[in-house]
Amino acid sequence: MKLLASTPARIIAWLVASALHAAAGAQDHAVPAFSKVDSMEARVQGCVTCHGQSGQGTNSGYFPRIAGKPATYLYNQLVAFRDGTRSYAPMNYLVAYLPDAYLREMAEHYAKLRPPFTTRTPPTADAATLARGQALVMNGDPAKTIPPCAACHGKGLTGMEPGIPGLVGLRQTYIVGQLTSWRVGERNAAPPDCMKRIVSRMSDADITAVAAWLAAQEAPSDPSPESSNLVRMPFACGSQR
Repeated sequence: MKLLASTPARIIAWLVASALHAAAGAQDHAVPAFSKVDSMEARVQGCVTCHGQSGQGTNSGYFPRIAGKPATYLYNQLVAFRDGTRSYAPMNYLVAYLPDAYLREMAEHYAKLRPPFTTRTPPTADAATLARGQALVMNGDPAKTIPPCAACHGKGLTGMEPGIPGLVGLRQTYIVGQLTSWRVGERNAAPPDCMKRIVSRMSDADITAVAAWLAAQEAPSDPSPESSNLVRMPFACGSQR
């Protein structure tokens, strides 16, 4: 962690102080705690309230599990938040002044973690909606030229190196929000933006179905992302460069 010693003290102090302030009343697993001050664990305490102590997520439906996702994916998101190409004010503010190398270290820290998954929320969708979601995730919809999510996000939906995230462990509200953001142009990825291409073909009902089915899935025995497999991917994807 070559950057730790050079990290400005005011940034470290702000990260820890903001985390402690925001954690008031939060779930126990979202309360900042660390064993060593001079560590990356201490320096990511500003992330804990929303993403959990080990990146496992919290009971909130609006913040994702980030533990175990590919480091390049996490790094790309941090850069996007810092540079304003992905908008969410708390994240934009949190990483606004952090250099590339530091963001890379943060991403690598979370990519190595494998905490237990949070308790899943039982699906509230009807059987037909869940069946549609499963069909889209596992088989796609050739009539609408929608490829299966599993083609890129992995057969176990745990993601694919270097830049595609896992989908298991995400809550329905978060998935709906992100897919909708892509469809309306509020979220983008490096060109060619394969997610934009796919989601533009999905209806509101499709998005709801995919999110409901994914959120209902049990945690995998091994949440590690798959190795890169460009041959299996249906489209060229800028995230895999």
